[in-house]
Amino acid sequence: MKLQCDVEVVNRMLPSFGMRNRGKGIRAVLSIGKHVDKTSQRSNIYMMICTAKDRAGSKYKLKNNIEKFFTWFVEEGKATVRIKEPAVDICLSKADANSLKNFLSAARLADRGSDASSLPLSTLTPVRARDVEQPKKKLSIISKKDYPLTSSFPYSLEQLQVSYCKLSRVDMRMLSLKALRKLDLSNNHIKKLPATIGDLGCLSELILHNNHLEAFSEALCLSTLQRTLQLLDLSQNRLRSLPAQFCQLKELVNLKLDDNELICLPFHVGRLSSLRFLSAAHNQLAVLPNDFRKLSLENLDLFGNPFVQPNPLDHTMKLTFPLPLQELATRAIANLRLPYGPHLIPAHLCRDLEVAKTCYCGRICLNYYIKTAVSMNLHQVSHTVVLVDDMGGTDAPVQQHFCSLSCYSEFLDKSLQRGVR
Repeated sequence: MKLQCDVEVVNRMLPSFGMRNRGKGIRAVLSIGKHVDKTSQRSNIYMMICTAKDRAGSKYKLKNNIEKFFTWFVEEGKATVRIKEPAVDICLSKADANSLKNFLSAARLADRGSDASSLPLSTLTPVRARDVEQPKKKLSIISKKDYPLTSSFPYSLEQLQVSYCKLSRVDMRMLSLKALRKLDLSNNHIKKLPATIGDLGCLSELILHNNHLEAFSEALCLSTLQRTLQLLDLSQNRLRSLPAQFCQLKELVNLKLDDNELICLPFHVGRLSSLRFLSAAHNQLAVLPNDFRKLSLENLDLFGNPFVQPNPLDHTMKLTFPLPLQELATRAIANLRLPYGPHLIPAHLCRDLEVAKTCYCGRICLNYYIKTAVSMNLHQVSHTVVLVDDMGGTDAPVQQHFCSLSCYSEFLDKSLQRGVR
Protein backbone atom coordinates (compact mmCIF):
# COMPACT_ATOMS: atom_id res chain seq x y z
CA MET A 1 0.00 0.00 0.00
CA LYS A 2 1.54 3.31 -1.15
CA LEU A 3 0.31 6.90 -1.01
CA GLN A 4 1.72 10.05 -2.61
CA CYS A 5 0.93 13.29 -0.78
CA ASP A 6 2.41 16.16 1.21
CA VAL A 7 3.57 15.15 4.70
CA GLU A 8 4.54 17.08 7.82
CA VAL A 9 5.80 15.12 10.83
CA VAL A 10 5.03 17.13 13.97
CA ASN A 11 6.98 16.28 17.13
CA ARG A 12 4.54 16.71 20.01
CA MET A 13 7.42 17.16 22.47
CA LEU A 14 8.84 20.29 20.84
CA PRO A 15 6.49 22.80 22.54
CA SER A 16 7.67 21.61 25.96
CA PHE A 17 11.18 22.65 24.92
CA GLY A 18 9.99 26.03 23.62
CA MET A 19 10.40 24.96 19.98
CA ARG A 20 8.02 24.94 17.03
CA ASN A 21 7.62 22.94 13.84
CA ARG A 22 8.11 24.73 10.56
CA GLY A 23 4.47 24.13 9.67
CA LYS A 24 4.81 23.15 6.02
CA GLY A 25 4.38 19.77 4.36
CA ILE A 26 6.79 18.33 1.79
CA ARG A 27 6.15 15.86 -1.00
CA ALA A 28 6.51 12.26 0.16
CA VAL A 29 5.67 8.64 -0.61
CA LEU A 30 4.14 6.65 2.26
CA SER A 31 4.29 2.84 2.28
CA ILE A 32 2.89 0.17 4.60
CA GLY A 33 4.87 -3.05 4.66
CA LYS A 34 6.86 -5.60 6.66
CA HIS A 35 10.23 -4.88 8.23
CA VAL A 36 12.48 -7.01 10.47
CA ASP A 37 13.50 -5.36 13.77
CA LYS A 38 17.27 -5.51 14.22
CA THR A 39 16.95 -5.98 17.99
CA SER A 40 14.17 -8.57 18.23
CA GLN A 41 14.71 -10.10 14.79
CA ARG A 42 10.95 -10.18 14.46
CA SER A 43 8.93 -9.07 11.47
CA ASN A 44 6.49 -6.19 12.13
CA ILE A 45 4.34 -3.93 10.00
CA TYR A 46 5.62 -0.37 9.62
CA MET A 47 4.68 2.86 7.91
CA MET A 48 7.62 4.30 5.96
CA ILE A 49 7.82 7.95 4.85
CA CYS A 50 10.25 8.77 2.02
CA THR A 51 11.04 12.35 0.97
CA ALA A 52 13.48 13.96 -1.45
CA LYS A 53 15.95 14.53 1.41
CA ASP A 54 15.40 11.11 2.95
CA ARG A 55 14.75 8.70 0.09
CA ALA A 56 15.70 5.71 2.30
CA GLY A 57 12.74 6.65 4.51
CA SER A 58 11.79 6.90 8.18
CA LYS A 59 9.81 3.99 9.65
CA TYR A 60 7.06 3.99 12.29
CA LYS A 61 5.75 0.81 13.86
CA LEU A 62 1.97 0.48 13.50
CA LYS A 63 0.77 -2.44 15.66
CA ASN A 64 -0.81 -1.03 18.85
CA ASN A 65 1.07 2.21 18.18
CA ILE A 66 -1.60 4.54 16.74
CA GLU A 67 -3.26 6.73 19.34
CA LYS A 68 -5.83 8.38 17.08
CA PHE A 69 -6.86 9.13 13.49
CA PHE A 70 -8.07 12.65 12.62
CA THR A 71 -10.18 12.39 9.46
CA TRP A 72 -12.52 15.40 9.53
CA PHE A 73 -11.16 16.65 6.17
CA VAL A 74 -10.46 13.33 4.47
CA GLU A 75 -12.70 14.30 1.52
CA GLU A 76 -10.30 17.21 0.91
CA GLY A 77 -7.32 14.85 0.88
CA LYS A 78 -6.25 15.73 4.46
CA ALA A 79 -5.82 13.58 7.59
CA THR A 80 -3.54 13.16 10.63
CA VAL A 81 -2.22 9.95 12.19
CA ARG A 82 -1.14 10.33 15.84
CA ILE A 83 1.66 7.89 16.70
CA LYS A 84 2.27 6.88 20.34
CA GLU A 85 5.99 6.15 20.11
CA PRO A 86 7.73 8.32 19.06
CA ALA A 87 5.29 11.08 20.04
CA VAL A 88 4.63 12.49 16.58
CA ASP A 89 1.64 13.52 14.50
CA ILE A 90 1.90 12.59 10.82
CA CYS A 91 -0.08 15.26 8.95
CA LEU A 92 -1.12 14.31 5.41
CA SER A 93 -2.42 16.74 2.79
CA LYS A 94 -2.86 17.12 -1.00
CA ALA A 95 -3.70 13.43 -1.32
CA ASP A 96 -6.25 11.80 -3.57
CA ALA A 97 -9.29 11.36 -1.30
CA ASN A 98 -10.01 7.74 -2.28
CA SER A 99 -6.36 6.68 -2.06
CA LEU A 100 -6.11 8.36 1.35
CA LYS A 101 -9.16 6.48 2.65
CA ASN A 102 -7.71 3.15 1.50
CA PHE A 103 -4.34 3.96 3.08
CA LEU A 104 -5.91 4.91 6.43
CA SER A 105 -8.03 1.75 6.37
CA ALA A 106 -4.88 -0.38 5.94
CA ALA A 107 -3.16 1.55 8.76
CA ARG A 108 -6.12 0.85 11.10
CA LEU A 109 -5.97 -2.88 10.36
CA ALA A 110 -2.21 -2.91 10.99
CA ASP A 111 -2.69 -1.06 14.30
CA ARG A 112 -5.21 -3.71 15.41
CA GLY A 113 -2.76 -6.49 14.61
CA SER A 114 -4.73 -7.97 11.72
CA ASP A 115 -3.23 -10.88 9.83
CA ALA A 116 -0.59 -9.59 7.41
CA SER A 117 -2.03 -11.74 4.63
CA SER A 118 -5.22 -9.66 4.71
CA LEU A 119 -3.33 -6.37 4.27
CA PRO A 120 -2.25 -4.78 0.95
CA LEU A 121 1.43 -4.52 1.91
CA SER A 122 4.26 -2.97 -0.09
CA THR A 123 7.99 -3.60 -0.11
CA LEU A 124 9.72 -1.00 2.09
CA THR A 125 12.46 0.11 -0.29
CA PRO A 126 13.95 3.56 -1.06
CA VAL A 127 11.98 5.55 -3.64
CA ARG A 128 13.10 7.10 -6.90
CA ALA A 129 13.85 10.82 -6.91
CA ARG A 130 11.04 11.59 -9.38
CA ASP A 131 8.47 9.97 -7.07
CA VAL A 132 9.05 12.59 -4.37
CA GLU A 133 9.45 15.68 -6.51
CA GLN A 134 7.06 18.53 -5.84
CA PRO A 135 4.18 18.40 -8.36
CA LYS A 136 5.04 20.56 -11.34
CA LYS A 137 2.59 23.45 -11.73
CA LYS A 138 4.08 25.30 -14.71
CA LEU A 139 5.69 24.16 -17.96
CA SER A 140 6.86 26.23 -20.93
CA ILE A 141 7.94 24.66 -24.23
CA ILE A 142 9.02 27.13 -26.90
CA SER A 143 11.01 24.89 -29.23
CA LYS A 144 10.00 21.86 -31.27
CA LYS A 145 13.06 19.92 -30.08
CA ASP A 146 11.88 20.23 -26.46
CA TYR A 147 8.39 18.89 -27.20
CA PRO A 148 7.71 15.58 -25.37
CA LEU A 149 7.00 12.86 -27.93
CA THR A 150 7.20 9.78 -25.70
CA SER A 151 6.62 11.07 -22.16
CA SER A 152 3.36 12.57 -20.92
CA PHE A 153 2.78 16.05 -19.51
CA PRO A 154 2.93 16.26 -15.68
CA TYR A 155 -0.59 15.59 -14.39
CA SER A 156 -0.38 18.44 -11.86
CA LEU A 157 0.19 21.24 -14.42
CA GLU A 158 -1.82 24.41 -13.90
CA GLN A 159 -0.08 26.49 -16.60
CA LEU A 160 1.13 25.11 -19.93
CA GLN A 161 2.72 27.01 -22.79
CA VAL A 162 3.55 25.25 -26.05
CA SER A 163 4.64 27.81 -28.64
CA TYR A 164 6.72 27.78 -31.85
CA CYS A 165 6.35 23.99 -32.12
CA LYS A 166 4.49 23.99 -35.48
CA LEU A 167 1.56 22.08 -33.99
CA SER A 168 -1.19 21.54 -36.56
CA ARG A 169 -3.66 20.28 -33.95
CA VAL A 170 -4.12 20.26 -30.18
CA ASP A 171 -2.32 17.32 -28.53
CA MET A 172 -4.97 15.18 -26.82
CA ARG A 173 -2.55 14.55 -23.93
CA MET A 174 -3.03 18.19 -22.92
CA LEU A 175 -6.76 17.62 -22.54
CA SER A 176 -6.22 15.16 -19.67
CA LEU A 177 -4.64 17.87 -17.49
CA LYS A 178 -7.65 18.47 -15.27
CA ALA A 179 -5.92 21.09 -13.07
CA LEU A 180 -4.98 23.27 -16.06
CA ARG A 181 -5.88 26.94 -15.59
CA LYS A 182 -3.87 28.52 -18.38
CA LEU A 183 -3.24 27.01 -21.82
CA ASP A 184 -1.02 28.96 -24.22
CA LEU A 185 -0.79 27.46 -27.72
CA SER A 186 0.25 30.66 -29.46
CA ASN A 187 2.47 30.77 -32.56
CA ASN A 188 1.62 27.36 -33.98
CA HIS A 189 -0.29 26.12 -37.06
CA ILE A 190 -3.51 24.94 -35.40
CA LYS A 191 -6.51 25.01 -37.76
CA LYS A 192 -9.25 23.52 -35.59
CA LEU A 193 -9.99 23.25 -31.87
CA PRO A 194 -11.33 19.99 -30.43
CA ALA A 195 -14.59 20.27 -28.49
CA THR A 196 -12.91 18.40 -25.62
CA ILE A 197 -11.03 21.58 -24.65
CA GLY A 198 -14.35 22.39 -23.02
CA ASP A 199 -13.79 19.48 -20.61
CA LEU A 200 -10.92 21.34 -18.91
CA GLY A 201 -13.05 22.36 -15.95
CA CYS A 202 -10.56 24.85 -14.42
CA LEU A 203 -9.42 26.63 -17.60
CA SER A 204 -9.56 30.41 -17.18
CA GLU A 205 -7.04 31.54 -19.85
CA LEU A 206 -6.87 30.23 -23.42
CA ILE A 207 -4.27 31.85 -25.68
CA LEU A 208 -4.36 30.92 -29.38
CA HIS A 209 -2.59 33.95 -30.84
CA ASN A 210 -1.03 33.52 -34.31
CA ASN A 211 -2.47 30.21 -35.48
CA HIS A 212 -4.54 29.19 -38.53
CA LEU A 213 -7.96 28.99 -36.89
CA GLU A 214 -10.92 29.47 -39.20
CA ALA A 215 -13.71 28.88 -36.67
CA PHE A 216 -14.55 28.81 -32.97
CA SER A 217 -17.08 26.02 -32.49
CA GLU A 218 -20.54 26.23 -30.91
CA ALA A 219 -19.66 23.21 -28.75
CA LEU A 220 -16.87 25.15 -27.02
CA CYS A 221 -19.24 28.05 -26.34
CA LEU A 222 -21.71 25.68 -24.66
CA SER A 223 -19.09 23.76 -22.63
CA THR A 224 -17.85 24.32 -19.07
CA LEU A 225 -15.86 27.26 -20.47
CA GLN A 226 -19.08 29.24 -19.90
CA ARG A 227 -18.29 29.18 -16.18
CA THR A 228 -14.48 29.40 -16.15
CA LEU A 229 -12.99 31.21 -19.17
CA GLN A 230 -11.90 34.79 -18.38
CA LEU A 231 -9.24 35.49 -21.02
CA LEU A 232 -9.46 34.42 -24.66
CA ASP A 233 -6.85 35.45 -27.22
CA LEU A 234 -7.83 34.62 -30.82
CA SER A 235 -5.74 37.35 -32.44
CA GLN A 236 -3.85 36.77 -35.71
CA ASN A 237 -5.95 33.91 -37.01
CA ARG A 238 -8.32 33.48 -39.99
CA LEU A 239 -11.68 33.97 -38.34
CA ARG A 240 -14.47 35.47 -40.47
CA SER A 241 -17.24 35.16 -37.89
CA LEU A 242 -18.06 33.90 -34.41
CA PRO A 243 -21.14 31.80 -33.57
CA ALA A 244 -24.17 33.35 -31.87
CA GLN A 245 -23.50 31.01 -28.92
CA PHE A 246 -20.16 32.79 -28.35
CA CYS A 247 -22.00 35.17 -26.05
CA GLN A 248 -22.63 32.30 -23.63
CA LEU A 249 -19.02 32.77 -22.43
CA LYS A 250 -20.30 35.20 -19.83
CA GLU A 251 -17.26 35.10 -17.54
CA LEU A 252 -14.98 36.59 -20.22
CA VAL A 253 -13.10 39.65 -18.96
CA ASN A 254 -10.49 40.02 -21.70
CA LEU A 255 -11.18 39.20 -25.38
CA LYS A 256 -8.59 39.67 -28.14
CA LEU A 257 -9.73 39.37 -31.76
CA ASP A 258 -7.17 41.56 -33.55
CA ASP A 259 -5.86 40.77 -37.03
CA ASN A 260 -8.53 38.36 -38.21
CA GLU A 261 -11.01 38.63 -41.09
CA LEU A 262 -14.13 39.27 -39.00
CA ILE A 263 -16.94 40.93 -40.93
CA CYS A 264 -19.18 41.18 -37.84
CA LEU A 265 -19.13 40.71 -34.08
CA PRO A 266 -21.55 38.27 -32.36
CA PHE A 267 -25.10 39.61 -32.55
CA HIS A 268 -25.64 39.48 -28.75
CA VAL A 269 -22.16 40.70 -27.77
CA GLY A 270 -23.82 42.84 -25.08
CA ARG A 271 -24.52 39.67 -23.08
CA LEU A 272 -20.81 39.47 -22.22
CA SER A 273 -21.56 41.38 -19.03
CA SER A 274 -18.16 40.68 -17.40
CA LEU A 275 -16.15 41.89 -20.41
CA ARG A 276 -13.81 44.78 -19.60
CA PHE A 277 -11.11 44.61 -22.31
CA LEU A 278 -12.00 44.15 -25.98
CA SER A 279 -9.65 44.49 -28.93
CA ALA A 280 -10.77 43.75 -32.49
CA ALA A 281 -8.39 45.96 -34.45
CA HIS A 282 -7.52 45.28 -38.09
CA ASN A 283 -10.56 43.22 -39.08
CA GLN A 284 -13.23 43.81 -41.74
CA LEU A 285 -15.92 45.29 -39.49
CA ALA A 286 -18.20 47.70 -41.35
CA VAL A 287 -20.73 48.20 -38.55
CA LEU A 288 -21.19 47.14 -34.92
CA PRO A 289 -24.20 45.15 -33.70
CA ASN A 290 -26.98 47.00 -31.89
CA ASP A 291 -26.22 45.01 -28.71
CA PHE A 292 -22.77 46.62 -28.57
CA ARG A 293 -24.38 49.52 -26.68
CA LYS A 294 -24.87 47.29 -23.61
CA LEU A 295 -21.16 46.73 -23.02
CA SER A 296 -19.35 48.36 -20.11
CA LEU A 297 -15.62 48.30 -20.90
CA GLU A 298 -12.42 49.71 -19.49
CA ASN A 299 -10.46 49.52 -22.75
CA LEU A 300 -11.63 49.22 -26.36
CA ASP A 301 -9.54 48.99 -29.55
CA LEU A 302 -11.26 48.89 -32.94
CA PHE A 303 -8.55 50.63 -34.97
CA GLY A 304 -8.10 49.76 -38.63
CA ASN A 305 -11.60 48.54 -39.50
CA PRO A 306 -13.41 49.75 -42.68
CA PHE A 307 -16.35 51.30 -40.84
CA VAL A 308 -19.05 52.78 -43.07
CA GLN A 309 -20.18 56.39 -42.76
CA PRO A 310 -23.67 56.03 -41.19
CA ASN A 311 -26.64 57.71 -42.83
CA PRO A 312 -30.04 57.02 -41.19
CA LEU A 313 -31.72 57.57 -44.59
CA ASP A 314 -29.82 54.59 -46.04
CA HIS A 315 -31.77 51.60 -44.88
CA THR A 316 -32.60 47.99 -45.60
CA MET A 317 -36.30 47.21 -45.76
CA LYS A 318 -37.39 43.74 -44.65
CA LEU A 319 -41.02 44.47 -43.81
CA THR A 320 -44.15 43.00 -45.42
CA PHE A 321 -47.77 43.98 -44.86
CA PRO A 322 -49.41 42.38 -43.09
CA LEU A 323 -46.76 40.65 -41.00
CA PRO A 324 -46.79 36.83 -41.23
CA LEU A 325 -48.52 35.03 -38.38
CA GLN A 326 -45.26 33.35 -37.34
CA GLU A 327 -43.54 36.73 -36.96
CA LEU A 328 -46.46 38.08 -34.92
CA ALA A 329 -46.48 35.02 -32.67
CA THR A 330 -42.73 35.03 -31.99
CA ARG A 331 -42.78 38.79 -31.36
CA ALA A 332 -45.55 38.23 -28.82
CA ILE A 333 -43.50 35.53 -27.05
CA ALA A 334 -40.50 37.86 -26.79
CA ASN A 335 -42.34 41.09 -25.93
CA LEU A 336 -44.52 39.42 -23.30
CA ARG A 337 -41.48 37.55 -21.94
CA LEU A 338 -43.27 34.23 -22.13
CA PRO A 339 -41.20 31.13 -21.26
CA TYR A 340 -40.28 29.04 -24.29
CA GLY A 341 -38.18 26.07 -25.28
CA PRO A 342 -38.06 23.23 -27.83
CA HIS A 343 -40.55 21.33 -25.66
CA LEU A 344 -43.10 24.14 -26.13
CA ILE A 345 -42.47 25.59 -29.60
CA PRO A 346 -40.59 24.35 -32.71
CA ALA A 347 -36.80 24.34 -32.37
CA HIS A 348 -36.29 26.70 -35.34
CA LEU A 349 -38.42 29.33 -33.59
CA CYS A 350 -36.21 28.99 -30.50
CA ARG A 351 -33.18 29.68 -32.69
CA ASP A 352 -34.91 32.73 -34.19
CA LEU A 353 -35.68 34.08 -30.73
CA GLU A 354 -32.04 33.72 -29.75
CA VAL A 355 -31.09 36.29 -32.41
CA ALA A 356 -34.11 38.57 -32.03
CA LYS A 357 -33.51 42.25 -32.77
CA THR A 358 -34.44 45.09 -30.41
CA CYS A 359 -36.32 47.94 -32.02
CA TYR A 360 -35.71 51.62 -31.36
CA CYS A 361 -38.96 51.54 -29.32
CA GLY A 362 -37.73 48.69 -27.12
CA ARG A 363 -39.92 45.97 -28.62
CA ILE A 364 -38.64 42.87 -30.38
CA CYS A 365 -38.58 41.98 -34.07
CA LEU A 366 -37.20 38.85 -35.70
CA ASN A 367 -37.14 38.38 -39.47
CA TYR A 368 -39.16 41.43 -40.55
CA TYR A 369 -37.71 44.87 -39.83
CA ILE A 370 -36.08 48.01 -41.16
CA LYS A 371 -32.33 48.26 -40.60
CA THR A 372 -29.98 51.22 -40.73
CA ALA A 373 -26.78 52.41 -39.06
CA VAL A 374 -26.30 55.27 -36.64
CA SER A 375 -23.17 56.84 -35.23
CA MET A 376 -22.16 56.19 -31.63
CA ASN A 377 -19.30 57.64 -29.63
CA LEU A 378 -17.43 54.64 -28.26
CA HIS A 379 -16.78 56.46 -24.98
CA GLN A 380 -20.39 55.58 -24.17
CA VAL A 381 -19.32 51.96 -23.66
CA SER A 382 -15.63 52.24 -22.70
CA HIS A 383 -13.54 54.37 -20.36
CA THR A 384 -10.51 54.23 -22.68
CA VAL A 385 -10.88 54.09 -26.46
CA VAL A 386 -8.10 53.60 -28.99
CA LEU A 387 -8.73 55.92 -31.95
CA VAL A 388 -10.88 54.32 -34.62
CA ASP A 389 -8.93 55.87 -37.51
CA ASP A 390 -5.95 58.04 -38.34
CA MET A 391 -8.18 61.14 -38.16
CA GLY A 392 -8.51 60.84 -34.38
CA GLY A 393 -12.14 59.76 -34.34
CA THR A 394 -13.82 57.74 -31.61
CA ASP A 395 -17.20 57.32 -33.33
CA ALA A 396 -18.30 54.10 -35.00
CA PRO A 397 -21.49 52.98 -36.80
CA VAL A 398 -23.93 50.79 -34.86
CA GLN A 399 -26.83 48.87 -36.34
CA GLN A 400 -30.32 50.06 -35.47
CA HIS A 401 -33.46 48.00 -36.14
CA PHE A 402 -37.08 49.13 -36.37
CA CYS A 403 -40.09 46.88 -35.97
CA SER A 404 -42.43 49.13 -37.99
CA LEU A 405 -42.57 52.12 -40.34
CA SER A 406 -43.93 54.31 -37.55
CA CYS A 407 -40.86 53.60 -35.37
CA TYR A 408 -38.52 54.40 -38.27
CA SER A 409 -40.40 57.62 -39.08
CA GLU A 410 -40.29 58.76 -35.44
CA PHE A 411 -36.53 58.10 -35.36
CA LEU A 412 -35.96 60.09 -38.55
CA ASP A 413 -38.01 63.02 -37.25
CA LYS A 414 -35.94 63.18 -34.06
CA SER A 415 -32.69 62.87 -36.03
CA LEU A 416 -33.72 65.77 -38.30
CA GLN A 417 -34.67 67.89 -35.29
CA ARG A 418 -31.26 67.29 -33.71
CA GLY A 419 -29.63 68.20 -37.04
CA VAL A 420 -31.54 71.51 -37.21
CA ARG A 421 -30.43 72.41 -33.69
